[in-house]
Amino acid sequence: MRFTVSQLLELLAAGMTEAEILVDYPYLEKEDIRACLLFASHIADARTIVPVQDKAA
Repeated sequence: MRFTVSQLLELLAAGMTEAEILVDYPYLEKEDIRACLLFASHIADARTIVPVQDKAA
């Protein structure tokens, strides 16, 4: 099974409920959604700052 964190986050951001996701993707479980959100929270809480270079420069 290949279902990425970003795919799941996109569904949630688009307004799908947990119940709708579980119906549309029966191979996922509630624990998968919670694990995805936990992983995303850890990524969002990163303490490393990576400078972004302006492509116009």
